[in-house]
Amino acid sequence: MIFESHAHYDDEAFHEDRDELLNSLAGHGIGMVINVGASLAGCRATLELTEKYPFIYGTMGVHPSETQELSEEGIAWLREQCFRDKVVAVGEIGLDYYWKEPEPDLQKKWFERQLGLAREVRMPVIIHSRDAAKDTLDMMQALHAEEMGGVVHCYSYSKELAREYLNMDFYFGIGGVITFKNAKKLKEAVAYIPLERILLETDSPYLSPEPNRGKRNSSLNLPYIAEAVAELKGIGSEEVIEVTRQNAERLFRLG
Repeated sequence: MIFESHAHYDDEAFHEDRDELLNSLAGHGIGMVINVGASLAGCRATLELTEKYPFIYGTMGVHPSETQELSEEGIAWLREQCFRDKVVAVGEIGLDYYWKEPEPDLQKKWFERQLGLAREVRMPVIIHSRDAAKDTLDMMQALHAEEMGGVVHCYSYSKELAREYLNMDFYFGIGGVITFKNAKKLKEAVAYIPLERILLETDSPYLSPEPNRGKRNSSLNLPYIAEAVAELKGIGSEEVIEVTRQNAERLFRLG
């Protein structure tokens, strides 16, 4: 069974057919799903999904683009939710400089605070980093993120930077972008990263792989990602599926 390590089924893109889609996953070989919090409202919706579906686990965190909503009261609420049985990580947290707002200093403030939260509750982190490679790594090294462990979600940087994260014992979330023809840098990184450090993810409803690029993404597209990784590794997709499942269970302390 394939382990979906990063999806957002609380997103409005699934409002019309969420139950039907989620109930179909097992029949398509999808075993477990991590639904990732990206805002306080998204975290609340994630908790509801974990209560409704036995195979869905959740994470608590606020995406850098949503950090303007955070306060110490919000952090306290997130901390309380982290002790629920089916909450397995703090995330997604990090830095995103693709958009001009919120300003980097605000993002850094709440990234540091949420890394601290993960340390407090002894949970791994799910890292979001877009156009912020140096600052993300610098902060994680300075704050000793290796002590919490976690995954760099939707990894998009070079194999040289991957080496730095491997030195911190981090995992790498690999999604639909690996199937894009122009993803040369990512393909080189995935070829370099040991399979034992890779997780499969979709980031649903975003970043659909080929041949469904541009359409709403879902966990049903995970086999395309597994096949792309397998091709780069020179192995069968079943081995990729099995090893990445074991990796995810180890990181999120499941299984």
